[in-house]
Amino acid sequence: MLFLPPQKNVFGKKYMRRALWVLFWSVVSMVGGYHLLKGGLGEDASPVDKLAEVMSIVVANYVDSVDDQRSVENAIRGLLEELDPHSLYIAARDVQHANEPLTGSFEGIGVEFNILDDTIVVVAPIVGGPSEEVGIRAGDKIVRIDGKSAVGFTTDMVLKTLRGPEGTKVRVTIVRSGVKDPLEFVITRGKIPLYSVDAAYMINDSVGYVKVSRFAAPTPREFAKAIRELKHQGMRRLILDLRGNPGGYLKSAVLMADEFLPAGRIIMYAEGRARIREEYTATRSGMLETEPLAVIIDQGSASASEIISGAIQDWDRGVIVGRRSYGKGLVQEDFYLRDGSVLRLTVARYHTPSGRVIQRPYRHGRQGMLEYEMEMLRRWERGEYFSSDSIPVPDSLKYFTVGGRVVYGGGGIMPDVFVPLDTSEVSTYVNQLIAQGILSEFVLHYLDGQRQHLLEQYPSVADFIQSYRVTTNLMIDLMKAAKAAGLASPAFHEKRAFYRYGKRQVKALLARHLYGMNGYFQVVNLYDSDVRRALEILTTTAYNRILKSKIL
Repeated sequence: MLFLPPQKNVFGKKYMRRALWVLFWSVVSMVGGYHLLKGGLGEDASPVDKLAEVMSIVVANYVDSVDDQRSVENAIRGLLEELDPHSLYIAARDVQHANEPLTGSFEGIGVEFNILDDTIVVVAPIVGGPSEEVGIRAGDKIVRIDGKSAVGFTTDMVLKTLRGPEGTKVRVTIVRSGVKDPLEFVITRGKIPLYSVDAAYMINDSVGYVKVSRFAAPTPREFAKAIRELKHQGMRRLILDLRGNPGGYLKSAVLMADEFLPAGRIIMYAEGRARIREEYTATRSGMLETEPLAVIIDQGSASASEIISGAIQDWDRGVIVGRRSYGKGLVQEDFYLRDGSVLRLTVARYHTPSGRVIQRPYRHGRQGMLEYEMEMLRRWERGEYFSSDSIPVPDSLKYFTVGGRVVYGGGGIMPDVFVPLDTSEVSTYVNQLIAQGILSEFVLHYLDGQRQHLLEQYPSVADFIQSYRVTTNLMIDLMKAAKAAGLASPAFHEKRAFYRYGKRQVKALLARHLYGMNGYFQVVNLYDSDVRRALEILTTTAYNRILKSKIL
């Protein structure tokens, strides 16, 4: 998704809000009985009056009582469904949760956790959070909360109990491996950051890797910090991984793109029926204006991810690697209603510097929505994930980069270098282990007795990657655990993929729990075809050859 800040005052906003208030209060007053119409509407009645008449008739005459709140919310959702696939209504009770990934924080004690054998296990305390400050460690088991047993808690129960207003306190009882007696901690809840830069590390002596999972308010600051640290380690080239990134705040995407482009270059522009054209340009000296750059995208890269990819591509600033992006080029703005609910309304379309519209086609209404949601499946059926020849590229949507290279609009960003989806190593059995939580639970069980030993034997993630080996016996134990959980053993033809692919997943999860997300990505990226292709491009003459190519 792509959002304008709700407080942004742009032309047309006050008129939209006025219309929404008319609709809202018409319905409210109508439900209260003030607008019961006895003689029907005249020919010059507005659509809002017609809606009020229908609702008043329903309230006055329907055979059963009417849930007016639910009816109004369903009417709003039905209205938005007729507009486009990305306008939506958020009920007041859901607004805070919906905004957390964008604001980049929530209020609580600050731990990542899993439920293991009905017990809350701390995967890791969040850096800088209240739990880390009082001494909570990875592997700790939370057995009591405020004096009451926490055994048997569901995930929702954990969230409701441990999250809470900043400044409030909660008492937790911890069982820690190697410590005889339970430990008690009083934790003062605080603002907990939700990080959007998942990983940042050096792949080799000169190439850095940064994974950005979404564009929240703090993302530009997180990204800048990561780049400074990588440059300090000798980074001279960068792989920016935007795969699976659904977007977020427009401002955050623009600020990140500003790091790559010289001042004055257009990053994107947006315009709509009630919005005059507004251009967003690079404004300052960025930290990455000259370093060779490869941006990895896939079918899950949307909106803000496509703004950055499109700007990089149109200015020939770097090479786009992977598969066609999602194709979401609509800009939403939040309108807050009086009851605290939010109308997230599409107000503009964005265009890349060359003028491309990235939004893929859609039809209005419920049937159009279903077709829109099925687009990713149709791409799979057409073979788009495996061959660039399967991607429809009409000449009518042809554009040119600043250097004369051909690019296309009308449905996502087309990569400069297509990398087919690698399914050769994938095991359906391992995917079932992951989806059912069996693999994660097995790794936590294993770590319960091995964590300290592993950290002593492999003090750094580099030591772990180089020397740790997942044994065949451990994989056999995993199959036994899966069978005990009700999952049948893999078929004979799948066992080879299970041992090869499964060992990588086990090692990656172990690295995640022992060394954090950097550890996880350092393991999985060793075998990632997109990352390997990006690395090859950055470290050979292919980089300049791709950026200088022209198809006329």
